[in-house]
Amino acid sequence: METPIKVANDSNASPEARLSFFGATGTVTGSKYLLEANGRRILIDCGLFQGLKVERLRNWAALPFDVDGIDAVVLTHAHIDHSGALPLLVKAGYHGPIYCSPATRELCEILLPDAAHLQEEDAKFANRHQFSKHSPALPLYTLADAKHALGLFKQVEFGRALTLGPNLTVTWHRAGHILGASWLSFAINDRTLVFSGDLGRAKDAVMKPPEPIKHADWLVVESTYGNRLHEDIDPLAALGEVVSRTMARGGALVIPAFAVGRAQTMLYYLHQLQRAGRVPKVPIYLNSPMAADATTLFERHGDEHKLDAATYRAICHMAKVVNTPDDSRHLNTLSGPMIIVSASGMATGGRVLHHIRQFAPEAKNTILFVGFQSAGTRGAKMLEGATEIKMFGEYVPIRAEVVAIDCLSSHADYGEMIGWLKGIETPPRQTFVTHGEPVAADAMRCHIQEQLKWPCCVPDYRDTFTLS
Repeated sequence: METPIKVANDSNASPEARLSFFGATGTVTGSKYLLEANGRRILIDCGLFQGLKVERLRNWAALPFDVDGIDAVVLTHAHIDHSGALPLLVKAGYHGPIYCSPATRELCEILLPDAAHLQEEDAKFANRHQFSKHSPALPLYTLADAKHALGLFKQVEFGRALTLGPNLTVTWHRAGHILGASWLSFAINDRTLVFSGDLGRAKDAVMKPPEPIKHADWLVVESTYGNRLHEDIDPLAALGEVVSRTMARGGALVIPAFAVGRAQTMLYYLHQLQRAGRVPKVPIYLNSPMAADATTLFERHGDEHKLDAATYRAICHMAKVVNTPDDSRHLNTLSGPMIIVSASGMATGGRVLHHIRQFAPEAKNTILFVGFQSAGTRGAKMLEGATEIKMFGEYVPIRAEVVAIDCLSSHADYGEMIGWLKGIETPPRQTFVTHGEPVAADAMRCHIQEQLKWPCCVPDYRDTFTLS
């Protein structure tokens, strides 16, 4: 049964613009928003759902809007929870433009084929070992679907207003979350609608801070850390302690890290620690060809990050890149001390699962999480104290040390979010809180209402609001 459509209760509501929420409601994944304005229908982000099974099943259902009626897609950034359903959109018949920043386009050229390849490989693995409930197990989409989607991409420079229709433009502004990440400003007639996307941190070690915001009549804001403040600790010291005690045990340190963003930050911190002699110089492996490819983009997009050329080159050469599946399997025959950085960041798929299966059963090893863990993911379950985790159709005992360093996240916490929002000179007519689990989203709503005194709500899945 579908969720009833809601329309904002406003006696002056105009039919000119409507905003519908088809993802990132009650969860941090699956971002999809549909803007209908001045005769145009614009999809903002098109991401995959991750985490809880009830959310992941939505990836297999028909898209909850008329694909044929979409005039354009606009992306905030390349992470799979914001871009990963684009091949499904194309598979369903979409053939219009997909607009994004230059770095987002380059990253999607890495991420989308990789996501398709992983799904094809997972389906083959499931069929070969017969642990799927479906016969045969099929991928969500194929490499051909991903390549078809990439053929529709069109890049737009930061600061440029792109015309999407009559009295309807969109402008990209740097969000500081990862390379290419943007917050979007739509001009609709004489009003402004802003999407925060995933907002980066004011004092990130690698990325430059988000560009300031000054005006929004309507605002869609993320709430990943809407109920939390990042620990006020030295991230180098925290990471150094984890590395040192794991190496002292002769163990392997496995770091599940998002291939775009966190992997590069982890290499930067490990480089700083080893250069200063604060941790032992042990072998470091980057077991993610996708992360290695993403790292090379930092050279072409130096205006978005803080790394100088020497540091960039040092980071690129400090870890041994593991390219082939055979080399990846060989890592599991080693016993440490060593450090493995591998995707995915929430342990939802990819090569890191094979390393967790190999190293998690031994107490001398450590599994370190350095980014947000969505409810229902293996990463969240391990941090909650699970003694075993299911993967590849079997349960793997978790005896290794499992630890998280939250201050390494690339998401702004609620204090940093409020600081950014204070740049808005006139209160928005309405603020919509999305991209957060229920407790976090409601906490963010409370912070905005109490500290900024703005009207604010948390939309549900499939809610529609008229923008008056």
